[in-house]
Amino acid sequence: ASGGDILINGESAKNWRDAKRSDCRNQTFGFVYQNHHLMREFTALENVMMPMLIGNRKAAQEHALELLEKVGLGARVQHYPAELSGGEQQRVALARALANKPKVLLADEPTGNLDPKTAENVSKILDDLVVEEKMACIVVTHNIELAKHCDKIYKMSEGKLTK
Repeated sequence: ASGGDILINGESAKNWRDAKRSDCRNQTFGFVYQNHHLMREFTALENVMMPMLIGNRKAAQEHALELLEKVGLGARVQHYPAELSGGEQQRVALARALANKPKVLLADEPTGNLDPKTAENVSKILDDLVVEEKMACIVVTHNIELAKHCDKIYKMSEGKLTK
C-alpha cells in the first residue's frame, strides 16, 4: 500500500511479521476465488481439510465432512477436482474458505465462471452460510444478480468507491 493502515481487531497490521500475517489469514479470513484454486492431487475432502491442518485444528475431517454436506457435496467427498463440475469445484472452494470459521469471507467473482443456474445455486448457498456462520462477507463481482444478494452495494468507477 502507498498509504494508510489496516486495523484488525483494533491492531495495526502494518508491521506484522509474515508468521502473524499468515496466522491472521488462516484464522480470521476465508477466501473464495473466481478460479477455485483447488489442489488437483487432493480429494474434495482433503482440499477442505487443508486450512484446518495448517492451523492445527482438531477434528478436521469431521468438520470438512459437515461443510461438504452443507454445500451439497456429501456424496462427492472422495472425488478429485478433475472429476467435479465447475459448480462443484466452486462449492468445494466455498467449503474450504469456511473451514476455520472465519470472521470475514472475501469472495472474488465467486460465480464468474459458472452458468446462470449454477451461479444462482452457489449464491444461495453463500447467502445461507454467511447467515448461519454469522460472518461478514465482502464480494467483488460484475454479476448484478449476485450483487442483489448483498446488504450493501458499492461501485468502483474511475478508481473511486461510491454507493
